[in-house]
Amino acid sequence: MNLALHPRQLEALNSRATEILYGGAAGGGKSHLMRAAAIMWCAMVAGLQVYLFRRIREDLIKNHMEGPKGFRLLLAPWILAGFVKVVEDEIRFWNGSKIFLCHCKDEKDRFKYLGAEIHVLLIDELTTFTDVIYRFLRGRVRAVGLQLPPQLAGLFPRILCGSNPGNVGHLFVKAAFIDGAQDLAIREMPEEEGGMRRQFIQAKLDDNPSMLQDDPGYRAKLRGLGSAELVKAMELGDWNVIAGAYFAEWSTARHVIRPFAVPRHWLRFTSLDWGSAKPFSMQWWAVSDGALLPDGRQYPTGAMVQYREWYGASGPNVGLKLTAEQLADGIKTREAGDRIDYRVADPSCWKVDGGPSIAERMSKRGITMRPADNQRINGWDQVRGRLIGFDDAPMLYAFDTCTDFIRTFPALQHDSARAEDVDTDGEDHAGDAARYACQSRPWTKPAPIPLPVRGANEMTMSEAWKLAGAKRQANGRI
Repeated sequence: MNLALHPRQLEALNSRATEILYGGAAGGGKSHLMRAAAIMWCAMVAGLQVYLFRRIREDLIKNHMEGPKGFRLLLAPWILAGFVKVVEDEIRFWNGSKIFLCHCKDEKDRFKYLGAEIHVLLIDELTTFTDVIYRFLRGRVRAVGLQLPPQLAGLFPRILCGSNPGNVGHLFVKAAFIDGAQDLAIREMPEEEGGMRRQFIQAKLDDNPSMLQDDPGYRAKLRGLGSAELVKAMELGDWNVIAGAYFAEWSTARHVIRPFAVPRHWLRFTSLDWGSAKPFSMQWWAVSDGALLPDGRQYPTGAMVQYREWYGASGPNVGLKLTAEQLADGIKTREAGDRIDYRVADPSCWKVDGGPSIAERMSKRGITMRPADNQRINGWDQVRGRLIGFDDAPMLYAFDTCTDFIRTFPALQHDSARAEDVDTDGEDHAGDAARYACQSRPWTKPAPIPLPVRGANEMTMSEAWKLAGAKRQANGRI
């Protein structure tokens, strides 16, 4: 049986941490590490219950059960000797230990594991899961009465996850394991974060020589993915780029700007994506008139600038559970002195469910809104068009103080079942609010201005002046 591990994989196997993320780059040996660890620990600890998860069952079977390095072939000698049996998605060892191959596609599916006692939780491709699923499964991890050999004392119950950057869970995984953590550093987490010893172990392609030996062209395949951001994420394990992002057009350098005093005569409006158990996103927007600002900056006529936000979250994708009245009062406090020309909001605010709607209750507190256009595909197209802009200038900007918009918007992912839409399992609230804002002010890239039939040298002074003025107006420079 070939359970050999490379040095980086051994760091994870022998770590004193009990909640580990191993990964980053594609080809770092995450899946083999999990299979090898599961087999070793099951052989060492009688009665151990190991749960190995992938989000989709088909991926689980293809990646872990079948193939030249899957459980069936790895365990073939023990299966032939009668030490191990494979019964459907369950692997049974001679000492009572078991490996359960599990899947959890949607958040509602997590309740299938409500009664599970998980001694070892293995999650392959953690970013394909939501924070809700992960927290629930972590809550099932316990090891009451488990008899451990001395060398494993204090190491169980245990969680080992593997993942690449990107996908629907990118934000919560990055926040939990990457942000503010040094590679290999072990952190004691507070009770509200599970109370385990958490560690991130960065794995790159070079940390798994077996991959390059089995497939010498694998690195070239990664570099041929077509997107520079995707290559950084997959080859280098860079968590600061978003693999598979819905808006590849987003650029912090182009779209995030330093705050300035918004001219009082600029049109101002707000957009709201309602949420209670989930976060709400309240955004304040100003529309540029194209004039030169006192600090010398200039934005195209009609460009939208998000100059303030209120993101109602108590944790990753968890809302504040404010009432409609509390939200309305908070909005009034934050915009004291502002002149708001109109407001658009999530159409669900007008839903009547046995009492006054959210919109009606907010209106009684002085916040009057109108339903936003909720055509999703057209709306995302409007957002994309504004991100691209024209003449090297975007038509959508955000102050760098709008931190939750900047954090969550670039991480929006494609819906796997409807590629033209955003995956709503992710933290899409700021994206939805921006979509409502863009739909309230539809924008189309101006058509090119045709030159006169005569050559430029033959234009009259009047024609030349009119042409220059038209170009300046189209480019938002007047």
